[in-house]
Amino acid sequence: QVQLVESGGGLVQAGDSLRLSCAASGRTFSSYAMGWFRQAPGKEREFVATISWSGGYTGYADSVKGRFTISRDNAKNTVYLQMNSLKPEDTALYYCAARKSSTSSRVAGYDDWGQGTQVTVSS
Repeated sequence: QVQLVESGGGLVQAGDSLRLSCAASGRTFSSYAMGWFRQAPGKEREFVATISWSGGYTGYADSVKGRFTISRDNAKNTVYLQMNSLKPEDTALYYCAARKSSTSSRVAGYDDWGQGTQVTVSS
């Protein structure tokens, strides 16, 4: 099991950038695939991005492809989500998640979740 704590959310204007961070506890962080998900009010939690344990593979939802970048620093036990050209429809609670296996875009595929960090984009 790994404990996850997200940070970096906030209130920004459309077109701005934010970088989210997810700090993980545990010595085996480097063996976990990681994912970012988001949930807007009244909507289901949805996939945003995923990264393999080595960082050699990344995957994105079509809605964020070309604007968001997921990365990780295994020495710091941290995964990041760089979000550029933000849109009002990106407003949501953003969660990071860990999976002791290969990458996945499925919510049910992840074992451990953080509490989330709020991102609000005004028009």
